[in-house]
Amino acid sequence: MPERLTKEKIQSFLEKLHSLDQQMANLPPHETQQIAQLAKERKKLEPLSLLAEEWLKTWDEIHGVKELMGGTDPHLAELAEQEKKSLDEKLNSIDEKLFQLMNPPDPRSDREPLIEIRAGAGGDEAGLFVADLFRMYSRFAQRQGLSVQVYDSNPTGIGGFKEIIFKTSGPNAFGWFKYEQGVHRVQRVPDTEAQGRIHTSTATVAVLLEPTEVEIKVDPKDLRIDTYRSSGAGGQYVNKTDSAVRITHLPSGIAVQCQQERSQQQNRLRAMSLLRARLKEMAEEKITKEQGDIRKKQVGSGDRSEKIRTYNYPQDRITDHRINVSVFNIEKFMNGELDELILALRAREEEGLNGRLAL
Repeated sequence: MPERLTKEKIQSFLEKLHSLDQQMANLPPHETQQIAQLAKERKKLEPLSLLAEEWLKTWDEIHGVKELMGGTDPHLAELAEQEKKSLDEKLNSIDEKLFQLMNPPDPRSDREPLIEIRAGAGGDEAGLFVADLFRMYSRFAQRQGLSVQVYDSNPTGIGGFKEIIFKTSGPNAFGWFKYEQGVHRVQRVPDTEAQGRIHTSTATVAVLLEPTEVEIKVDPKDLRIDTYRSSGAGGQYVNKTDSAVRITHLPSGIAVQCQQERSQQQNRLRAMSLLRARLKEMAEEKITKEQGDIRKKQVGSGDRSEKIRTYNYPQDRITDHRINVSVFNIEKFMNGELDELILALRAREEEGLNGRLAL
């Protein structure tokens, strides 16, 4: 028997569908707008209702033949067992189709996210934690066949970063990283701690979708573009050409910069991508604020003020607070083996989608 759906969930869905039909039938004819809205919703659920009815019918048939399997006639019991195998396969097939309709793939999954990691509370230790998170994500991306391109970074000088911004590209890039947005907290004894005391530090992770030109239009008149000489790594090209680019969006005050590439044009293109991503995020936050929502998307709110995960080194445990799930072996996790926790987040997301469809 399939584990994803139950008879109770199927019956509940069909009852709510019947209730929707009743609402439409009881509305007075002049309520054309409401009738049209309910009809649109009913049409959208039609493929689900047909499969749900077929699921329920097959489930009942399976339990009918199970009674025959327990009968006194061995020949009939054998035929019933063969019939049950066939019905089990049919129900599994229906269940899979129904589940896929209930949980359509996220159309954003293959988009290429820009990921920003910034040091929070904790001083130098927070900067080192940023570097640890970047290394963890880089190794995880490599395990998934994704590429990583650094857009900008602000090193602390002791191996950490005040911030680092990078892009991941490849199959399901956003799908893998969309659960990482929020505040990450680490509890450990820093290398710089002489007395062995445990410190708590934080870093924020933002996962932004790189918008297209159509999604975010930027008027060139609203931009101030400054060029300057790169600093940091870069070999013979550093401080010899004005290849670094800083773009300021005057109406919003948002400023971005990129100096990772040797070419000014490449840095300019990357900075514009980052600017569009931040403008899109700002627009989304404005809409959410006006609507009075908490901006919950997928698993948890993803808001940067929300602590989503704790990395507890003394107890060798990582806890995701959104789903209250812990995994162990921090060394393995920090080496990019996030799969177990991300799959748990994905499973909870699918359960949430089930709930919204009342199944």
